[in-house]
Amino acid sequence: VQLQASGGGLVQAGGSLRLSCAASERPDSATAKGWFRRAPGKEREFVAAISWRGARTYYTDSVKGRFTISRDNAKNTVYLQMNSLKPEDTAVYYCAAMKTRLDYGLDFQSDRLYDFWGQGTLVTVSS
Repeated sequence: VQLQASGGGLVQAGGSLRLSCAASERPDSATAKGWFRRAPGKEREFVAAISWRGARTYYTDSVKGRFTISRDNAKNTVYLQMNSLKPEDTAVYYCAAMKTRLDYGLDFQSDRLYDFWGQGTLVTVSS
């Protein structure tokens, strides 16, 4: 599976961006998708994840209520709608795919469980 992330850019605090991640995979592939980010000088961290049918979503506490993850399996694309952006959201955002049909019962926040990674897209939020 190849993943291509896009949609990053420069935005002022309080603004919005929508990231997209296009996957090259069979339409019947069962992959959960996740978004992670790495801020300058920090470790990569989990942002959000969605199960393969979209039945379950998961978010890190710092983005709950501001970010929304969604997917369109017909287009093999997952999205991350980011609203009310803050300077601390500045990071390179990566999408990842995990081969699983489970909607729950896995640690979707663990980057070790993801099998495929995209190249990242830079989000910069100015104050």
